[in-house]
Amino acid sequence: MGQFRTNSGPAEDLLIELDRDAGVPLHRQIEASIRGSIRAGRLRVGASLPPTRTLAAGLGVSRGVVVEAYQQLVAEGYLASRSGGYTQVAASTAPASAGPAARAQPAARRVDFGYGRTDVSQFPRAAWLRSVRTVLTTTPNDRFGYLDGRGVPELHRALCDYLNRVRGTSAVPDNVVICNGYGQGISLLIQVLVRRGARRIALEDPSSNDDARVLAGAAGLEVVGIPVGPDGVEVDALDRADADAVVLTPSHQWPTGAVLSAAARAEVIRWAKRRGAIVIEDDYDAEYRYDRSPVGAMQGLAPDHVVYCGTASKTLAPGLRLGWLIVPSRLVADVAAAKVLADRGSPVIDQLTFADFLARGEFDRHLRRMRPVYRRRRNALLDALRTHLPELKPAGVAAGQHVVAWLPPDLDETAVVAAAARHGLGIHAVGPYRIAGTGPGGLIFGYAILGEAAIAEGITLLAAAIREVQGRP
Repeated sequence: MGQFRTNSGPAEDLLIELDRDAGVPLHRQIEASIRGSIRAGRLRVGASLPPTRTLAAGLGVSRGVVVEAYQQLVAEGYLASRSGGYTQVAASTAPASAGPAARAQPAARRVDFGYGRTDVSQFPRAAWLRSVRTVLTTTPNDRFGYLDGRGVPELHRALCDYLNRVRGTSAVPDNVVICNGYGQGISLLIQVLVRRGARRIALEDPSSNDDARVLAGAAGLEVVGIPVGPDGVEVDALDRADADAVVLTPSHQWPTGAVLSAAARAEVIRWAKRRGAIVIEDDYDAEYRYDRSPVGAMQGLAPDHVVYCGTASKTLAPGLRLGWLIVPSRLVADVAAAKVLADRGSPVIDQLTFADFLARGEFDRHLRRMRPVYRRRRNALLDALRTHLPELKPAGVAAGQHVVAWLPPDLDETAVVAAAARHGLGIHAVGPYRIAGTGPGGLIFGYAILGEAAIAEGITLLAAAIREVQGRP
């Protein structure tokens, strides 16, 4: 008895066990095997089975044997014949899993101000498809083999042209490493820092709970929070932190929206040079600005001491998993080696497609189209807050895809979030993103995927929730 057994080798399209010595007709054995796979859930409803001729050749039986087995299963309702000769699974008796169904489902949200999301419904499919076609028809064959850990040269050049022009970086193609989004990029950097003897990493306080904070702790680095003020991170506290690296969002601090002042940027760079430390610049949403002039990247001021991190997640779609690092020359080889060890490199076709998309100017066109969309949604949020909740004080409104609103001292942010959930509103508080310090209560409003009507409804729900917390009718 053997799996896929034939006279010359296995059938490769479907797992079938045949025993020619069992005394059971072969078509019955095929029926039983397919029926058992359907009942066990290994073949889902709608799954296509191989053509009878293909399966017969693989099993070393006549086509008539397979046809007879398929016909019997069609008669029983397990299979269905489709136009064009396709045979598909038509029914399943696999037991439903009790695990997920048994868990309590969260209450449905009428409006969700979740942060960190971009409107993927606006993804420029037609322009992206043109770039895909160009890549598939013009790319030399050798580009589809293994490359080094930095990625494809075409994307290195296209990113440098774009970032130097738009973000004021001082990037050269040899210093670019392509990664699978910011999450992988910061992971690679932390690995390299640890191998080079780093012991402590500084993060803005408040800052995101995921990525850098979690990965640094898991790698054995001590994490220290640096307070954030109206002008960004407090440099005096950074100087006392005795850190080997610091992660900053200087152009639009997450979540407060503060912009690191020119004087503070210069102080941070002097700190990095004095300590031989690394500044990791997370430039996550700088392309979206509404009421202010562009703020250039710190990397352009000190390319030997700043690692620039960029991603397509907030501009195009997070599902692309496209990110990039501009790394000081002395770290390039180590970061590239860590990338090779992680996954042998990011998908080549995606990299080449994005390179063509950039070179054609489609990325610029997409951003020009989306800025007024997000501005209208930002304006709708601010108008609704002024109308219904004037006691909340918005901050960081001039750019990005989220707004922080500070609560008056008599309102507890945890109680407001809980009350909002009871009213069908999803929203996050600032408190869970603080590392060590304390500060005023605040709410984070992500507005990128919400229409103006939904934003207005959400603020109405929030106003009702706050009245509930305050004990007002």
